Amino acid sequence: MNKWFYFNSTVLLIAVWQVFHLFPTIPIHIVIGFIGVVFILFNWTRHAVFSTIRNTSDRNRKIRLANMSKKILPFHRWIGTTALFIIIIHAILVIDIYGLYWRNAKYVSGFVTGLILIGMVTTGWMRLLRPTGRKRKAHIYFGLALFFFVTIHVML
Repeated sequence: MNKWFYFNSTVLLIAVWQVFHLFPTIPIHIVIGFIGVVFILFNWTRHAVFSTIRNTSDRNRKIRLANMSKKILPFHRWIGTTALFIIIIHAILVIDIYGLYWRNAKYVSGFVTGLILIGMVTTGWMRLLRPTGRKRKAHIYFGLALFFFVTIHVML
C-alpha cells in the first residue's frame, strides 16, 4: 500500500493509545473526539488509495482499488460532514468542561484543526456544485493541513 496508508495507520494507533490508556474512565469528550478522528482518517484513506492507484503498475490492482473507491464515493461528502458535526460536538463539550483556555497547546491545535475541517468540508461541497481545478487543489491542501493538524492534536 502507499505511504499515506501507513501514516493513517500510525495516527490511528496513536489515537487509540491516547484514548484507551485512560480505560476504564474515558471522558465522553475524548470518546466523541476519537469517533471524529476515525471518520476523518477513513475519508483521508481515499487519498492513500488514489496515490496507490497513481503509483502502481499492476493493472488489476488499479482496477480493484478504483472499483472500491467508486463504491465509497457517494458517501465521501456525508462522512466528512458527519465528522465535522462530531468534532463540533467534541469542541462544545471541551469548552463546557474546560472553558476557553487559549494558552493550552492542545486547545489551540484543536481550534485550528476545526477551522481547517470547516474549510475542508466547505471546499468538498463546493466541488459538487461547480468543480474547478482551483477548488480541487484547495480541497487537497486543506486535506494535507487537516491530516498534519489532527496528528499534532492527537499527539499533544
